[in-house]
Amino acid sequence: MQLHGWIIYNGSLPGKKFIDFAEWIQAAAIHKGGTASIYKNTELLAYLGEGNLEILHLQHRKAPDYIVFADKDIYLAKQLEKIGMRVFNSAEAISISDDKIASYQQLAANNLPIPKTLIAPKSFTQGEPDMDVMKQAIQLFSFPMIVKEAFGSFGQQVYFIQTEAELRIKLAELEGKPYMFQEFIATSYGQDLRLHVVGDQVVASMKRQADNDFRANVSAGGKMEAYTPTIDEQELAIAATKAIGADFAGVDLLFGPDQTPIVCEINSNAHIRNMFDCTGINVADDMIDYIYQQLTDFQKGE
Repeated sequence: MQLHGWIIYNGSLPGKKFIDFAEWIQAAAIHKGGTASIYKNTELLAYLGEGNLEILHLQHRKAPDYIVFADKDIYLAKQLEKIGMRVFNSAEAISISDDKIASYQQLAANNLPIPKTLIAPKSFTQGEPDMDVMKQAIQLFSFPMIVKEAFGSFGQQVYFIQTEAELRIKLAELEGKPYMFQEFIATSYGQDLRLHVVGDQVVASMKRQADNDFRANVSAGGKMEAYTPTIDEQELAIAATKAIGADFAGVDLLFGPDQTPIVCEINSNAHIRNMFDCTGINVADDMIDYIYQQLTDFQKGE
């Protein structure tokens, strides 16, 4: 079966990381015997009118059998779905993944282990933080604790707070933004696992470790090594991916006090070059195989 796909990425972001991801997916599609076109989100404009939803200039492009949506432009993803296109991951899954508070709520609702979390009340103003909320967080988590913004990538917008004075300053900076307080998992300081899930399988895994940072992200200076996950770690990563409704995701796991895994984050658009450099596994091939199988099953009515 020869299929044509679109890979959509955000053309406004600096650096080559995002086009690089799109090109890996495109190469995997071609290797599978299909074709694929890469578009920036700015090239596919969602247009609305009374009873009308369309993508401008769509008639000039070969219609796709599927779309790999490597972006967080949720409105465009929803528009594509509403006009009948099959999008991987879905707009809903990307939206939940992008919002860490929404992710934790889904994980908790599915009885999956996460760090204990207190969601900061929504605020529309900037200035002094609510002292009652701050005191509640200190009572629950003590120090050190983690303060994490709802939106952020590559280990950024995550803060390691060691004193009440630090906490007060940070919360004043964050007023008006959605954020949360979390317990600090000391047994996972500077180390975590990244498991890449595709469908019902963990297809590649690595351990990340930082020497001088509480975060293990490679972009924050962490080192990586190939890792063979336990059955429990695999099952948790797959369950977390399903909990947010994703077809594939990079799931970050922390080491709990007794070495049991805890979900740290889920990335619906996890980049795959580092995983390849570390393990030699090209996750793009697994993603395209999965998409082909999903579309084949759909045509068969399964």
